[in-house]
Amino acid sequence: MKEIVESLQARARELEGQLGDPEVLRDQARYQAAAREHARLKSVLVCGERWLDLSKLVEDDRRILKTERDPDLLQLAREELPELEQALETAAGELELALLPRDPNEDRDAILEVRAGTGGDEAALFAEEISRMYTRFAERRGWRTELIDFTPGQAGGMKEIIHTVRGEGVYGILRWESGVHRVQRVPLTESQGRIHTSAVTVAVLPEAEEVDVEIRPEELRIDVFRARGPGGQSVNTTDSAVRITHLPTGMVVSCQDEKSQHKNKAKAMKVLRSRLLEQAIRQQEEAVAAERKQMVGSGDRSAKIRTYNFPQSRVTDHRIGLTVHSLEAIMAGELDEIVAAIQAHRREQALLSRRAGT
Repeated sequence: MKEIVESLQARARELEGQLGDPEVLRDQARYQAAAREHARLKSVLVCGERWLDLSKLVEDDRRILKTERDPDLLQLAREELPELEQALETAAGELELALLPRDPNEDRDAILEVRAGTGGDEAALFAEEISRMYTRFAERRGWRTELIDFTPGQAGGMKEIIHTVRGEGVYGILRWESGVHRVQRVPLTESQGRIHTSAVTVAVLPEAEEVDVEIRPEELRIDVFRARGPGGQSVNTTDSAVRITHLPTGMVVSCQDEKSQHKNKAKAMKVLRSRLLEQAIRQQEEAVAAERKQMVGSGDRSAKIRTYNFPQSRVTDHRIGLTVHSLEAIMAGELDEIVAAIQAHRREQALLSRRAGT
């Protein structure tokens, strides 16, 4: 373990040198990669250096017990050693977790997409509520959100709504929210009081930089049109809304939030790059999964991940078997308990996998 920590310290010093190298500063791809790796190493080294300090203290006390004759020093070492050994064991566990391989995209900002699924108008209403839940969660975390595009529902709510979310560790925290979110409740339009089941799909993509994905101009078809609001009415007198089609993949991205065509195009390109990056990551993960004959976090969005039951004020995350009875608080953005439980489960699974040598 000591050799591992010392090698990480050496790598951190090497990265610090790179970050101050004019040649690296001129190459944004290299600089960003070095900066992300350095930030990750710093958090690991907090655990590693604590383990080193405790190891030295434990070693000193054990040496005293073997070689020292001074009764006062012997008594002090006997009293200190059990507590230090327990602290060292705890630090070793924390370091083991910190050393687990991390997704290189964890520290990125994210693109959050929420779409109404099955359930018609009720699904559109729930999509808007889920989107609001995440923006409130972001506010609680001190993150910044920015609306990119939205498509209103015919009877209220949103068929689709897309945000960027920026802050520390956004993608690493939100990535596990991707999937189908199901709601069970009595719609306002239901006269018989029957519970309906609807669903929305959440997709969380790592925000891509221009250096991450190469998009050639000839691969794009760009159309402009007038922005429209609820009911289809025009909300702008100029063709400021932008629709971009990526011809090789058929991906289509629209943005109409800004009054400037240039700004809408920039936002749409950001979403397109993020979707292409997410596709590349997913394809790579699927290739690794096929090779190992098991899925390794493919980000499959078809699976139902969570149910929100309004009559019983119950939220269940099906992946980890967690049920909490605080639906109102969760819809207000208090997702911390669920998020922490999911992250703990993922770390435990990764640790078990590492110990098993898979």
